[in-house]
Amino acid sequence: MATEQVRSVRTVVAPGPMADGLGPVLRRLGGQALATFYRRAGTIDRRCYTIAVVLFGSGLVHLVVQAVVGGPWDGPVSWRKPTTFGVAFGLTLATITWVTTFVPMRERTRKVALTEFAGACVAEVTVITVQAWRGVPSHFNVTTPLNAAFAYTAAVGGALLIATTVLFASAAVRRDPAIPPSMRIAVRAGFAAFLVALAIGALMIFLGVRDTRTVSQAAAYTVGAAFKSGHAATMHGILIMPMLAWLTSFVDWPEARRVRIVALGCIGYGLAAGVVVVDTFIAVNPLAPLNAPLITSVLAGGGIVALLAAGVLAVRGLLTQPARAGIEHA
Repeated sequence: MATEQVRSVRTVVAPGPMADGLGPVLRRLGGQALATFYRRAGTIDRRCYTIAVVLFGSGLVHLVVQAVVGGPWDGPVSWRKPTTFGVAFGLTLATITWVTTFVPMRERTRKVALTEFAGACVAEVTVITVQAWRGVPSHFNVTTPLNAAFAYTAAVGGALLIATTVLFASAAVRRDPAIPPSMRIAVRAGFAAFLVALAIGALMIFLGVRDTRTVSQAAAYTVGAAFKSGHAATMHGILIMPMLAWLTSFVDWPEARRVRIVALGCIGYGLAAGVVVVDTFIAVNPLAPLNAPLITSVLAGGGIVALLAAGVLAVRGLLTQPARAGIEHA
């Protein structure tokens, strides 16, 4: 493992009482901890964070464009696409950059994979954005050589996202004694959810391409729409679960207690997101739970309660329990 693991866990905030209100807690976590983490980040990490901010900002800019210019929010040609893709890919790139600091892999391998992942994120957002400004669909659009070039670029970007995520996820399965068990559980569960999101995205692309060739381009945009909810529900577990583990690392609890809280959150997220995925495959609108089978509604509700309970326990610990130094892997 010595050849694989070249980083070590470091503390980021000096221990001290946190039971003095929410303000000091937020200052410690949002100020000291994140500032220390960024200062210790490597060059590739800082570059990825910078790119993530640009992508996220691009999404917000197009939200303003939507408000000013107007036009449809749904459909293959709308300002919704550069908005949601910019925000989602910016958040995802920042998340993957952070989470992979808790993954045991060679530093050079991680740098190459992160570079490819960041390039794929930029390619996806660029294609979506340029095509939106051109007023033409971005996905499944091969009507002209230029449109086809954009569509194939996005396809290559998607393949790179899947390949690099598989690499990160396979490395996360390895046991690393330097990483607390609570964080290892969270990272593994997060990558599992993210792989499901990518698999659903790949299925949407496959079905769209198939219908483009066999039915029509218009049909391609309809066939994948049913799976958007499942894709979205599993997309950001890679952030939520490691964030829960990170928050509990600042509370002076036994590691076994952190593991229980993180496991509760992971089970809750898995149930809720899993129900949404199942609903999309059985053609049930997850936003209309009264129309769904009773068992799936109960499971989804239980999952949401479990996830919220884990979050409440973590925040309550931050506010009422003695503090300890949090963890950073850099």
